[in-house]
Amino acid sequence: MESKKKPRTDRELFREAMSDVRPLKPDNRHAAPVKRPAPTPTQRRRDEARVLEELLDPVTDPADLETGEELLFLREGSPPRLLRRLRRGYFSIEDSIDLHHMDQQTARTVLAHFLTGALRRGLGCVRIVHGKGLRSRDLPVLKLLTGRMLRKHPAVVAYASCRPADGGTGAVAVLLNGQRRGTR
Repeated sequence: MESKKKPRTDRELFREAMSDVRPLKPDNRHAAPVKRPAPTPTQRRRDEARVLEELLDPVTDPADLETGEELLFLREGSPPRLLRRLRRGYFSIEDSIDLHHMDQQTARTVLAHFLTGALRRGLGCVRIVHGKGLRSRDLPVLKLLTGRMLRKHPAVVAYASCRPADGGTGAVAVLLNGQRRGTR
């Protein structure tokens, strides 16, 4: 036979469990305020330590290591920060082409097609490897050709010789206009 007892609520169960508990008598003590330690400027200490580390680091920007025939260009009206970021490798290289061992006419045609294709695909940053011109008789022919073509191209916002790890002065990173710009 089933019992039809009413289920007890949580409140009733709690009161039943605490039925033999007696409240403590007040002791009339006053709790003294806890003296807090003086604040320490930990972030400031970290910042100062970081500055000292940077001062002791001989190389702050890898682009500063390589001197000489560096290619640099920033379209008029563009913020200088774009060129600084491009030189430091801030933008992701989305495609690359190598012009080594091409004659001037072939390199001109290939470079024009490459830039057109990059714009069509919506790329924001590309790398062009032109070489340093070590095998050229007088001047680095492909390097100068690349610089001239990029400077005249209306979609080129900026270009800069790559960081040493990405080709140095034998390659150039190009920032294209009006496209999404991927960053590292």
